[in-house]
Amino acid sequence: MAFDVARVRSAFPSLALKVAHFDGPGGSQVPHRVAQAVADTLCGGISNRGTVTAAERRADAVVTGARAAVGDLLDCPPACVVFARSMTQATYDMARALAKGWDPGDEVVVTRLDHDANIRPWTAAAATAGATVRWADFDAATGALRVDDVAAVLSPRTRLVAVTAASNLLGTRPDIPAIAEAAHTVGALVYVDGVHLTPHAAVSLPALGADYYACSPYKFFGPHHGLLAAASPGLLEDVHPDKLLASTETVPERFELGTLPYELLAGTTAAVDFVADLGGSGEGSRRARLLDSMRQVEAHEEALFDRLLDGLAAIGGVTVHPAPRPRTPTALFSLAGHPPQAVYEHLAARGVNAPAGSFYAIEAARRLGLGPAGAVRAGIAPYNDAEDVDRLVAGVRELAAASR
Repeated sequence: MAFDVARVRSAFPSLALKVAHFDGPGGSQVPHRVAQAVADTLCGGISNRGTVTAAERRADAVVTGARAAVGDLLDCPPACVVFARSMTQATYDMARALAKGWDPGDEVVVTRLDHDANIRPWTAAAATAGATVRWADFDAATGALRVDDVAAVLSPRTRLVAVTAASNLLGTRPDIPAIAEAAHTVGALVYVDGVHLTPHAAVSLPALGADYYACSPYKFFGPHHGLLAAASPGLLEDVHPDKLLASTETVPERFELGTLPYELLAGTTAAVDFVADLGGSGEGSRRARLLDSMRQVEAHEEALFDRLLDGLAAIGGVTVHPAPRPRTPTALFSLAGHPPQAVYEHLAARGVNAPAGSFYAIEAARRLGLGPAGAVRAGIAPYNDAEDVDRLVAGVRELAAASR
């Protein structure tokens, strides 16, 4: 079945504004059914979770439904899904909790390819525990983070390896299964930032070999919050975060501090169901439909990405920073003689949203030799079409021609 981009686009009210959105890596557009799920939960009678009143049972059903949806999305047990305010907050909380078991002289590995949300929580936790931070560098010329780059900084004292499943700056997709195997060989845990991968590829925690995987529903058409998934309940049972005296010790609730945002969780379930329906088959389990949808999404995005790269390559003065394939459909580029912010503003005035900056991937931007202004980032999403791509390329071409 061919991917029906027109059908997909019709689900997004915001696209009626005729803006070409290439800002998905920072947050996707939201389909009507997700917004409706949020509104219905807020308006339908809700209270704290319980079993006595209908409102309590409704809240409980929202939470268990969201855990089941994320379990299908990430191929993990629902009991291993922890909800948080953001991926950043979830990572800080887990870093502080895990660091309670670290001793002076233990080691933590982070990479310069990562978003700062998968670096700074670990370096701060290491400093508190007296642990040593070891850095894995990526190749600035190719954008590649190799298994050997990580393996070179592992040791018997390594307690955790934090690595991205896909760079939000370049689109690089490291070989996570091989990195996880190397880390597990020395007895280290593996914490994967899946924020940028989850919207673009099918995810399976067992296949990745990740112990923990964090991502953000608002990158795959959902509401603004974050989540953390563990590969098995034991990886949560053995971790004890700081919490209120009266709060439960039950996993995963142990990690969810305070009352959950029920309306956002309802929106997350709706977002996962929307992704499952992108392929249009309507057949099989939700997990099976998710896999089929993501296969179609990858093919659709790959074709548009090739069109974008070819269009940019034909414009004099454009430099696209490379990344090895497989990669996410994310282009980081600069236009000679034009500050990235100026390119961003020029495109925005023409109804094309492709922002500029380092996008919190501070170490990666430094490694690439980018200044504080960074570069322009254009990310393909399932709702983009060929017309969107051509509008972006035409806007960049127009600006390049004006400077000759």
